[in-house]
Amino acid sequence: MDVATFIGIIVGFSLVIAAIAFGGGIGIFFNIPAAMIVLGGTLGITLIRHSLSEFIGMAKVVKNAFFVKAWSYEHVFNLLIDFSNKARKEGILALEEDLYDLKDEFLAKALQMAIDGMEPDSIKEILEKEIDYLHERHQAGAEILETMGTFFPAMGMIGTLIGLVQMLRTISDPSTIGPAMAVALITTFYGAVGANLICLPIAGKLRARSKEETLIKEMIIVGVISIAMGENPRILEQKLHVFAPTSKRFSRFK
Repeated sequence: MDVATFIGIIVGFSLVIAAIAFGGGIGIFFNIPAAMIVLGGTLGITLIRHSLSEFIGMAKVVKNAFFVKAWSYEHVFNLLIDFSNKARKEGILALEEDLYDLKDEFLAKALQMAIDGMEPDSIKEILEKEIDYLHERHQAGAEILETMGTFFPAMGMIGTLIGLVQMLRTISDPSTIGPAMAVALITTFYGAVGANLICLPIAGKLRARSKEETLIKEMIIVGVISIAMGENPRILEQKLHVFAPTSKRFSRFK
C-alpha cells in the first residue's frame, strides 16, 4: 500500500472541507444539477475520447497508485546477488526450489527461462517485450485520467455558463437568482476539485510508478541474464550498481 497517496488525498480533501466548514457550512456545496453537469459531462467526453474497454481497464491500473509499490533497489539487489551466489556454488538448477517462494511473477518467469536453459538473448527479448506492453498499459491509464483532468474544468465552465444563462433569463424574479448562481459557481468548484485533487495527481503518480517498476524490471533482466551466463557475482554487483545513485550503492563482497 502506498501511504503517501492516501495521506495526500486525505490531507487535500480535509483542508478543503475544513475551509468550507469554517466559512458557513458544507451543505451549500452539494448541488445535484452541478454534479450532473460536471461528472456526467466529463464521463461522456472521456468515453468519446477513449473506448469502453480502455476506460474499464483504467480502473485496474489506478489501483497501482494506491496498493502496488515496486520493490526497492536494495531488495532486488540482495535477491539477485543471493541467486547468483547460489547458482555459482550449486548450479543454476538449484534455483528451481526458490521459484515457489517468489511473489513477483516477472522475476519468477525470468528465472524459469534461465533454469530451462534459454539463450540469454532470447530471455532479454521476451522480457523487454513484456516491459513494453506493461508500460503501454500504465500509460493508457494515466492518459485517460489526464483526459478527465482536462475536461473537468471545461465542464465546470459549461456549467457556469448554464447557470448564468438561467440567472439572466429569470433575473426579474429574485427568488430564482440564488439557485441559478449556485449552479454557476459550484460547477466551477467541482471541476477544479475533480481535476486538481483527483485526476491529475493520480495520473502523475501512475507515470512515476510506471518508471519505478520499469527500472526494477530492467534490473531483473540484467541480473537473470548474468546468472544464466554463469558470471561471477562480483561482476553482477557492478552491473546492478548502474541502476542506483551513488548514495545507495553498497557491496556484498568485502
